[in-house]
Amino acid sequence: MQWIETNIYTTTEGIEPLCGRLYAVGLNGVQIKDAADFNDFIENETQYWDYIDESLESLKTCETCVTVYLTDDADGRELLSHIRGTVAELKALDNDGKFGRLEIELSGINEEDWANNWKKYYKPFNLGKKLLIKPEWEQLDDSETKDKVVLSMNPGHLFGTGTHHSTQLCMMELEKYVSKGDRVLDLGCGSGILSILSLLLGAESAVAVDIDPAAPATAMENLAMNGISPERYSVLVGNVIDDVALREKIGGDYDVVVANIVADVIIAMSRTAYSQTRKGGIFITSGIIGPRGDEVSAAITEAGFEITDTHTQSDWVCITAKKN
Repeated sequence: MQWIETNIYTTTEGIEPLCGRLYAVGLNGVQIKDAADFNDFIENETQYWDYIDESLESLKTCETCVTVYLTDDADGRELLSHIRGTVAELKALDNDGKFGRLEIELSGINEEDWANNWKKYYKPFNLGKKLLIKPEWEQLDDSETKDKVVLSMNPGHLFGTGTHHSTQLCMMELEKYVSKGDRVLDLGCGSGILSILSLLLGAESAVAVDIDPAAPATAMENLAMNGISPERYSVLVGNVIDDVALREKIGGDYDVVVANIVADVIIAMSRTAYSQTRKGGIFITSGIIGPRGDEVSAAITEAGFEITDTHTQSDWVCITAKKN
C-alpha cells in the first residue's frame, strides 16, 4: 500500500479545532509538529536530558503543522476531498486569523498527478434499486444502462465521487424520497453529485451551496455532463450558518434538503435547514461518524424535525427527518 503525506498548516490555537474536524471526517490518527510544544520542553524539561539532538533544533521555529497519511487510491482521494471541505469551513469561521493559513500540501508527490492517478480505481457501480454512477471517461453499452438512472461524474478536487459511504447513504435516501417536480437544496454540495442526482431522479430544480469557491465550476461541468439544463440548477458560495444574505438568497420551502458534511456543521445548521424545508418536507444528512450519531439526532430533533430513518454503512450514519 502506498501512502501520501498530507500536511495542514495552522497555529498552536488551531490544533484542537483542526484535529477535531479531521477526526470527524473519519481519520483515526494525526501527527502534530508545533514550535510552542518544543520550546516548552526546552524551558521546562531539559534537566532530564544531557543534550538535545541537533536534528530537533529546527522545531524551535517550525510552522505548526498537522500531518495525516492517506492511501494512494480512490478512498484516499475521496478522504482528501472531505478534508479540503472541512478545512475550508474552519478557515471561513476563523475571522481573526488565529488558526493560521490553514493550507494543505501533499509531500513528495505532484498533487495534480495524484489527483489523476486515482482514476484507475474509480469504476462504474450500481447503487440502490436503479442508480448507476460512472466516471465520465468510462463508456457503457445500452445493456448496462437499461432501466438505470445514470449519473456521470468527474469531481475534480472536490468531495463527491459516490464511493464514500456517507455519499452512498444520501444517494439511496434521495432515490427513495425525491419525486417529480420537487425543489431540492444541497448544503455542502462539493462536486454537485447529490443535487445533480436529484434532478436526474425527477426534481424540477435544485440549489447547491458550498463554502469552496471551486464548487460552482465543477458542479456546472458535471451538470452539463449529464445533459441537464442550467436553468434548473444554481450553485452558490458561502457559509449558510452565519451569512444572513446568503440564506435569504437561498430562500425556503424546499421539498428535500440534503447535507453531506460533518457532524459539527450539521448540528450548527439544523435550525437553518428546518427553516428552509417546507412543511412535510424531508431533511437528509450524513457525513456523520458513528459516535456522533446521537448528538446529531438530538440537534435535528431540537430544531423541530421528526427523525424517520437512521441508516449506517461501515462507521457512517445517515439520518432522515421530516418537518411536520
